[in-house]
Amino acid sequence: MEILWARGECNVRDVARELERPLAYTTVMTTLDRLFKKGLLERRMPERAFVYSARMTRQEWEIQRAENVVANFFAGPHPSRELLVSSFLEAVGGHDAALLDELEKKIRTKRRELSRRGPS
Repeated sequence: MEILWARGECNVRDVARELERPLAYTTVMTTLDRLFKKGLLERRMPERAFVYSARMTRQEWEIQRAENVVANFFAGPHPSRELLVSSFLEAVGGHDAALLDELEKKIRTKRRELSRRGPS
């Protein structure tokens, strides 16, 4: 994904050349095919080889990944949800007080938003 985000479109050979460690052409081909089947890549065949590109930007992918992690925790039992929130706040508070302040503002904004909507 990093290579495709950086270069835009690549065929298998281009990706294989850009990798930090050498991998067999067929390994790279299989990996790109799997990423395509999972919906992460687009591909087209302008000539004899598929050309791949990322279906979403790095930021879109990171947002989707974060949303999936949070959704999985909130779908679990109550202690898992508390663990996620407390661990997250602990980590943020230990590294970035300004971000903790920003989170507090976002929480207040979300509470106002929810109170305007009324009970669900």
